[in-house]
Amino acid sequence: MDLLEKIMARAKANLQRIVLPEGTEIRTLKAADIILKEKAAKLILIGNETEIKKLAAENNLTNISDATIVDPDSNEKMAEYTNLLFELRKSKGMTMEDATKLAKNPLYLGCLMIKNGDADGELAGAQNTTGNVLRPAFQIVKTLPGISVVSGAILMFTPTKQYGEDGLLVFADCAVNPNPTAQELAQIAVSTAKTTKAIAGFEPKIAMLSFSTKGSAKHEFVDKVVEATRIAKEMAPDLQIEGELQADAALVPAIGQSKAPGSKIAGHANVLVFPDLQSGNICYKMVERFSGSQAVGPILQGMAAPINDLSRGCAVDDIVRMITITANQAMKN
Repeated sequence: MDLLEKIMARAKANLQRIVLPEGTEIRTLKAADIILKEKAAKLILIGNETEIKKLAAENNLTNISDATIVDPDSNEKMAEYTNLLFELRKSKGMTMEDATKLAKNPLYLGCLMIKNGDADGELAGAQNTTGNVLRPAFQIVKTLPGISVVSGAILMFTPTKQYGEDGLLVFADCAVNPNPTAQELAQIAVSTAKTTKAIAGFEPKIAMLSFSTKGSAKHEFVDKVVEATRIAKEMAPDLQIEGELQADAALVPAIGQSKAPGSKIAGHANVLVFPDLQSGNICYKMVERFSGSQAVGPILQGMAAPINDLSRGCAVDDIVRMITITANQAMKN
């Protein structure tokens, strides 16, 4: 059983309530039908009930009837959600009129359902930008204690079995933060360790990447990675983490021991934390294209409850995978 099969099996064994705010988006509906057929999650679809049922019938999606449909225009709990939003945001100047309007926005409503204890996680983005997905998440669900930054991890299934865990590595941050500070980079490392344990199921060995290995180069960019490594160790003393390391020193045992002798991480890393978004995003896309690797994600991390963002170019299979990943994350909250 490969990892994606294990993720699906865990989801089936411990059903989570996952809300899909884009309930009338056809790829989302097709993915929901698969998840419901597999009994891999309890799904909540937000949208006009008549339209959802019409689309399901037209596309022979016979399992959609097992989903809970929440129509913002008629749901009996809308007043409760509106009041919750008003209380959360009134100190920021939100009026009751504003709250009434925003609570009907599916992306806000999904987060309000999570905050109210009516859902365990959310997946959106097939129709919406990352900014639109994350804005209500930051305002309503907020981040985990001690974490101020949300980041995106990628599961990289590579054909190079000698690296990572039988070819599987976790890359971060590949999605959110253009130029994290040392403090933010440390938080990304700690968050990625949690994601690795919860989703990939192995003990993270984290390499904080740079163009320098253990002082081989001097630059403020290197200093940031060194400082981030120090902070991460303070935040999570049991974390297996090493920095700064070049990519070859992180992955190849002989090079790791040559450049960082005595390191338990160098040459054996299974989690790569990049110093900025440019390097992380470019690297994962190049690895994917040049090696035939499969990139799964980004998996958003650092939120107080799992809220994941899809690419607007996503396929049905991508949505199915991310629903099961979101469900696995919810088990840890």
